[in-house]
Amino acid sequence: MTTSAEPAARDSAGFGARLAATQARFGPACVGIDPHRSLVESWGLDYSYSGVERFALTCVEAFGGRVASVKPQSAFFEVFGARGVALLERVTAELRAAGTLVILDVKRGDIGTTMTAYGEAFLGKDAPEPADAITVSPYLGYESLRPALDLARDTGRGVFVLALTSNPEGAGVQHAVTPGGTVAGDIVAAATRDNADAAARGEWGHIGFVMGATIGSALDDLGLGGALAASNAPILAPGFGAQGGTVESMRSVFGESISRVIPTTSRDVLKAGPSVNGLVAAVERTRESVAGLR
Repeated sequence: MTTSAEPAARDSAGFGARLAATQARFGPACVGIDPHRSLVESWGLDYSYSGVERFALTCVEAFGGRVASVKPQSAFFEVFGARGVALLERVTAELRAAGTLVILDVKRGDIGTTMTAYGEAFLGKDAPEPADAITVSPYLGYESLRPALDLARDTGRGVFVLALTSNPEGAGVQHAVTPGGTVAGDIVAAATRDNADAAARGEWGHIGFVMGATIGSALDDLGLGGALAASNAPILAPGFGAQGGTVESMRSVFGESISRVIPTTSRDVLKAGPSVNGLVAAVERTRESVAGLR
């Protein structure tokens, strides 16, 4: 295991370059840590702070140093107040010390000084335990995210912007027509501009997208396949496994952008707990199943 000082040193490189390098070592799979009530209780644990602590730290032991990235869902820690947030910081620190990138699923989105504060809380150099990247929501306008976008660039971290999600309610906003095309298309175009410097260096950008693994023909329907391919953006694709996403379906969904897709799974791996060995075996199966994406 690496020392706690080493992940901070890695931040001197751009997030996209670090992500690509880590995936070259471990493969593209990202595993979620989602300690919601039903999963915690399925492990035979009480749904309490102590039960969630045991769940989360068991996941850290099983996943750290075995996958390129892990995606903890912040809400499932926040419900336990200050202790839950402290546990999330510990999870982040231990995963990063093991050489695994942490993509913190917080979906923050606001304006002005509030967005600046969200960025500092999760990505800033003085943050208590910064993640490697966070998820953000652009639906107050893409430029409302500017404080976090620029901070991520300056600190060698990343953001994943919600662009095309697989929940049925999302299409009403994301597919909506704008003067430039569609809401999703405008987000892709804006992030492509922000990723231009990394693209010039031959690296992935620090701004990625959240696009569901089960969005079907949405990219083709909106005419975004070519724009996505040119975006130089990593694509976080939740929905692999239990939610129906497969290697074959993701090839169809993402086309020529498939090499930048990060297939994300939670339940398919987490149901193998509470045994560390069971979780490790599930991680290895997932890694093998998505190896063909590269």
